[in-house]
Amino acid sequence: MGFELPDRSVLPRHPVIVGDEPRQSGSGAMFCHLYPANGQPTGEVAGAGAADVDAAVAAARAAQPAWRAMNGDARRDLLLRYAAVLKQHAQELAALETLGNGSPVMMAGYAPMVAAQRFEYYAGWADKLRGQTLSAWNNPAHNYVDYEPYGVVGAVIPWNGPVFAAAMLLAPVLAAGNCVVIKAPELAPYSVMRMGELFLEAGFPPGVVNMLAGGPEVGAAIVGHADVDKVAFIGSGGTARKVLQSAAENLTPCCLELGGKSAVIVFEDADLAQAGQMGLSGAISVSGQGCVNGTRVLVQRSIYDQYLAVMQQIAGHIPVGDPLDPGTVMGPVISEASVQRILGIVGKAREEGARVLTGGQRLDGEYADGFYLPLTIIADVDPASSLSRHEVFGPVLAVTPFDSEEEAIALANGTDYGLGAYIHTRDLRRAHSVANQMQAGMIHVNASGEGMQPFAPFGGMKQSGFGRLGGEQGLLEFLQTRNVWMNLKAPQ
Repeated sequence: MGFELPDRSVLPRHPVIVGDEPRQSGSGAMFCHLYPANGQPTGEVAGAGAADVDAAVAAARAAQPAWRAMNGDARRDLLLRYAAVLKQHAQELAALETLGNGSPVMMAGYAPMVAAQRFEYYAGWADKLRGQTLSAWNNPAHNYVDYEPYGVVGAVIPWNGPVFAAAMLLAPVLAAGNCVVIKAPELAPYSVMRMGELFLEAGFPPGVVNMLAGGPEVGAAIVGHADVDKVAFIGSGGTARKVLQSAAENLTPCCLELGGKSAVIVFEDADLAQAGQMGLSGAISVSGQGCVNGTRVLVQRSIYDQYLAVMQQIAGHIPVGDPLDPGTVMGPVISEASVQRILGIVGKAREEGARVLTGGQRLDGEYADGFYLPLTIIADVDPASSLSRHEVFGPVLAVTPFDSEEEAIALANGTDYGLGAYIHTRDLRRAHSVANQMQAGMIHVNASGEGMQPFAPFGGMKQSGFGRLGGEQGLLEFLQTRNVWMNLKAPQ
């Protein structure tokens, strides 16, 4: 197993794209990207700075009137053309995603195709924006509602799935008639840098999409910019608090998609083989580094030991290895700092009396230079413990028994998060009843992620954020509602 870096000549070279000008360096600091599989640098990126943010926002502002005025069918055709370009470059984008964050190419290969679906879906909305006619009381009038794009949207996305995250935001933002300044994450910049280049190759007007690669200071400059009309942020709750504080200076509205501690509830009548496999997926997918991943498993006591045995058996057959190997299912986590933080969480769980059934130690040998952790199952986790209540963002599952349906619901809702929930049962009444009581924005029954479709709204409750991405709700998120009252009363 080589863990070799791909040919560096294929890396995108433009960390700054402002208007129609791709630049090979920005005005900000240099940053070095490390390949998570072997800890080696892929190269240094001359990132954006405050001057680039000003230029990008100005370019977006200048381009927005024409983009807003463009006929919906013309915007539709450009979005469809971009979707086709993403498909043409799917293999390249998948490799850049793998290089960026260590996602196995088996999984990363889906990202460009799923991203293309987002653009295809919202292309269908671009020529169908519709208002509403309202009845007028008291006086004859024509009273109607229509929609207006915000103008310039500032977008900040995470490193754990940048191709999908970028598409999830950009497709509705652009379909609604906004222009955008998006920051590529410094821990995994390459795939979004390439997506920015592809907008120009697809023929988008200059300034409609502006891309800046850089660190937190670039995101802060975008969020706090007085000429940004709306902020769209995907990331952690801690950073979101800073986003809100900065946006508050200009009363800039925000859409926030944040973290989660999604519960997987396994009732005694569930299909254990299916529920076991799907229960593990929260720790396997992107090595557990996903906001909506189910990483807190609640199991009815009557099947608790049996279910743990099923999970252990499946876990022993999950291939971990080189992300560029098509047979790899689990790759590394993002950084050395993440390795140490996650091991500290596991150590604390041990001290608190939980049982580590699988994993719990850093992988060594041929994996020693990379940021590798195995799939870790921790049983008998106290619902009040830190492991049960807080996001790990790593390949760690916390498993807790419950006795009754009511207890399961209370435990599932017993955190500050409310992004996802997963319910496993054959009882249709129970499925509907429990889903109806979940304090979460996305709920799966006997499934493990299939619901994140372009036509379905996605977002959180409580400290998992506010606003929605996906579906018609995702389009309306980036439109402002306007009421027009036209007096038709005859002059006296």
